[in-house]
Amino acid sequence: MGQVIIGVDPHKRSATIEVIDQRERVQGKGRFGTDSDGYQAMLAAGRKHGVRTWAVEGCSGIGRHVAQRLVADGETVLDVPAKLSARARVFSTGQGRKTDPVDAHSVAVVALRTPDLRQVTADDTTVALRLLVDRRDQLGRTRTEIVSRLHHLLLELVPGGAKKFLSAQQARALLNTVRPRDVVGKTRRWLASELIHELVTIDKKIKVANAELTELVVSTGSTLQELHGIGPSGAARLIGDIGDVSRFTSRGHFASWNGTAPIDASSGDQNRHRLSRAGNRRINRVLHIMAVVQLRNDTEGRRYYRRKLAEGKTTMEAMRALKRRLSDVVYRQMAADAKRHRTGPGGQAGATLQSSAADPNPQVDTSEKSLPGPAEDHRRTPLLTAS
Repeated sequence: MGQVIIGVDPHKRSATIEVIDQRERVQGKGRFGTDSDGYQAMLAAGRKHGVRTWAVEGCSGIGRHVAQRLVADGETVLDVPAKLSARARVFSTGQGRKTDPVDAHSVAVVALRTPDLRQVTADDTTVALRLLVDRRDQLGRTRTEIVSRLHHLLLELVPGGAKKFLSAQQARALLNTVRPRDVVGKTRRWLASELIHELVTIDKKIKVANAELTELVVSTGSTLQELHGIGPSGAARLIGDIGDVSRFTSRGHFASWNGTAPIDASSGDQNRHRLSRAGNRRINRVLHIMAVVQLRNDTEGRRYYRRKLAEGKTTMEAMRALKRRLSDVVYRQMAADAKRHRTGPGGQAGATLQSSAADPNPQVDTSEKSLPGPAEDHRRTPLLTAS
């Protein structure tokens, strides 16, 4: 029997498949549940075909649970980005109508006609890092919300309110100076006391989460925390979301993927670039925090920022240029780690070019030339400088 592609349109409780051969002729189709019995029936339907490759849409999202079960059963699985399958659907017959069988067919066609799709592998350390850093980010958002509500109450209880950056101990000391006599004031004071108690609990959870992240990042062998402005949370986000940094052909390719490279907006004789709002926004946020920390301290990053201001750039333009430079710094640091350990980002075993941590292969465009120039590695310097 010839090789077949099994396109899978996954959902939470069901998965629709279509089997096509190398000429896009349909060899089979079906809809199965994702419980144990449904999955086994789908697997048996696929194994009726000798040489087969499963193509699952969104293996980093809704398709992860199906893809990982297939990989665990020894099947070959390709990750098909939802954008590619949507394009295939639009150009197919039926005026691009979206149904589960049509989606499964589009996924199979994309897998058949698109080279270099990412092959899914079993979850590894990068997945654990993503889970932990997502939890840490959620704790941070919860803490910000609690402090905001606490500030609102303290403003009603204390003339002038509290300072901007408020710890639980400082808030409690401030609250102890207030002894309201009316029922409204007493209620506000009680609510503020409850929020302080919640803040103490959240701070303890954040401390534990930071310790867990630090331990796991160190276990990978990554040296990202040697860079000024990268803490355990930032390092975990970089390793978890990027996966194998060698999937990026250059630092310009990496900058285009994370949204720090400007977009080419040239027309005719006019040559210009504009701000990119695309790319991985989580990584972009890590680079932004790194830039802010650099500016708060006497670092090469701050000196570089001031040089850009002296050249006539606005504060926003100078910040974008700094983030672009820091993208190069992070890329080179991760590339050096991968080269040293010969396995992947930070040296964890099992991360390859087909690592399950990697997003769909980014596309290269004309906006990927490095700005403002190459960066060199120097251990424990505030910011790696240009060569």
